[in-house]
Amino acid sequence: MSTAFLEHVNVTVSDPEATARRLKDWFGWEVRWKGPSLGGGTTYHIGNQTSYVAAYCPATPLNTLDAVSHHTRGGLNHVAVVVDDLDAAEDRIKAGGYVTKNHADYEPGQRFYFHDDDGIEFEIVSYTA
Repeated sequence: MSTAFLEHVNVTVSDPEATARRLKDWFGWEVRWKGPSLGGGTTYHIGNQTSYVAAYCPATPLNTLDAVSHHTRGGLNHVAVVVDDLDAAEDRIKAGGYVTKNHADYEPGQRFYFHDDDGIEFEIVSYTA
């Protein structure tokens, strides 16, 4: 069997361009592609050489955060991003006005969580000592 890996995750956001800017600021990622997509919407692919987040917005933007993903079958609970320097990543995220929470040390690493402008929860984790 060949080795499998996660290439991307596709999420619906209110402003794909703003999402791309935040992901670039937080993680140093770049826009790999942007353009028209499903139903007249817009998508940005933001990431590195091996994986990315597809940030999609339909032609008619959604204005609500109706459901709690942990209570929705098939809901997205969080996106986890591994970083080398947890403190530096948290500083960049907090500089944007985001509130971090649920800090924890666990075997084998450390982590914290926060929500972005669209209510997407991110887990930031580091496995370095």
